[in-house]
Amino acid sequence: MKLIVALDVDNISAAEKLINLLKKDVEIFKVGSRLFTSVGTQIIDIINKNGCKLFLDLKYYDIPSVIADAVSNAGKKKVFSTSLHISGGREMLKRSVDVKDRPLLWGITVLTSFDEDNLKEIGISKKIEEQVEVLAKIAKETGLDGVVCSAKEIEIIKKVGGLKVIVPGIRLTAEGSDDQKRILTPKKAKEFGADYIVVGRPIIKSEDPLSVARSILKEV
Repeated sequence: MKLIVALDVDNISAAEKLINLLKKDVEIFKVGSRLFTSVGTQIIDIINKNGCKLFLDLKYYDIPSVIADAVSNAGKKKVFSTSLHISGGREMLKRSVDVKDRPLLWGITVLTSFDEDNLKEIGISKKIEEQVEVLAKIAKETGLDGVVCSAKEIEIIKKVGGLKVIVPGIRLTAEGSDDQKRILTPKKAKEFGADYIVVGRPIIKSEDPLSVARSILKEV
């Protein structure tokens, strides 16, 4: 299982400080909407220049041609992997998969900040586990490389088969979930069969990010 560190910061200097501190131990860094909106593609070049890999987590969701072009541009920028919502539909997913020299594509199932009340609010009556299974089957059928899901749904993904699993919402203890509602520890995520875990706040908000990252790597 591999560790991905989320660069959930607001500027280049903070991001570079973390990259320089962690790059000997951490191979992959995640950049989401927060940092990318602030600094743009500059962060892609910085991560590549440091010999690391980028998970560009912008959770694409739009008409098929727009997303296929976005995936193509990510490939040209040497992005290692990127994410898109499976609920964007089969055509959007298939056209993205068919892009030449594309990054690895991770399909978003149900956000780890969601519970079943949130699903009902947007008109989905299925239980979270049922919705994750439906979306995972679409991901497999359209040729995505893997999915993003809570560690608690890994077993469902493994039953569908043929997909790597990235697990966000990782916390060092079972308490203190902040805005995450479906969390697990790194050790439990490994036991359940995660291929990658994404850890942000527990590392980057600590007084000693390198020590925390190494403790996670040792644990898993």
